Amino acid sequence: MNKSTENYLVKLQEAFTKSDAILIGAGSGLSTAAGFTYSGKRFEQYFFDFAQKYPIRDIYSGGFYPFESFEEYWAWWSRHIWINRYMDPTNLVYEHLYSLVKDKEYFILTTNVDHCFQKTGFQKNKLFYTQGDYGLFQCSLPCHDETYDNEAIIRKMIESQGFTIDSQNNLILEKKDSLRMRIPTDLIPYCPKCGKPMTVNLRSDSTFVEDAGWNAAQKRYMNFILEHQQGNILYLELGVGANTPAIIKYPFWRMTFQNKNATYACINYGEAMAPIEIKKQSICINASIDQVISELDIQTTSH
Repeated sequence: MNKSTENYLVKLQEAFTKSDAILIGAGSGLSTAAGFTYSGKRFEQYFFDFAQKYPIRDIYSGGFYPFESFEEYWAWWSRHIWINRYMDPTNLVYEHLYSLVKDKEYFILTTNVDHCFQKTGFQKNKLFYTQGDYGLFQCSLPCHDETYDNEAIIRKMIESQGFTIDSQNNLILEKKDSLRMRIPTDLIPYCPKCGKPMTVNLRSDSTFVEDAGWNAAQKRYMNFILEHQQGNILYLELGVGANTPAIIKYPFWRMTFQNKNATYACINYGEAMAPIEIKKQSICINASIDQVISELDIQTTSH
């Protein structure tokens, strides 16, 4: 860690210490730092057969591929969901972050759909998953505004392809040549009300279902913002890119500008920045999130 980063780290530690509340805005970069990468080893380990058959080179793009059948589509998506929702991250960045805020007044706004916050111990009533959850199904139409837990059916899909699942929810494959790229037809999920195919509860277009849980979380988020629109609040942005800046980045900038006692902190390797209007209130750290958060954890526990 260079001298400049160390200086910003001290400032961030001071912001944590003086803050009465912390609003965390988390993007995909945080889960990437936790080990949930969508290319390289994880892709090659769990989707090598799809890569051999189709021109798919990473997990993200595979989610948009026009597969030949529902059986093959759900073979892909069951693996996609399991490794990114029901398996645990390999890095402890979420645990380190939780140790920093667990005794503070905090709230989490995130575009991530992998459930890492809740699995780590963050309180459910302090979380707002704006873009959905890999662990939920919805009607693809949709004919109604309900979502459905999918762990049991996804497990059956996974096991039907030749994987076994250990006690830590890791996927184990004994023989590559025994792996099947399709699920049995009777495991294809259909809407219990209209009979249309089910899909994953992910925001990609106007068919995204905002169920009762989503709306309740949004209300809690808005209440948190109103309660802390003045005073010493830390807006901590972690791994938020330029894909959807209107959800986290722009609101954080605006709320910081409107409150001279607020601090905006951004940790994002290569993309940490703030507008000139809030420069004096900002801490921008171009470094890996896991390194910075672990250093903050060490400093916090040493006091």
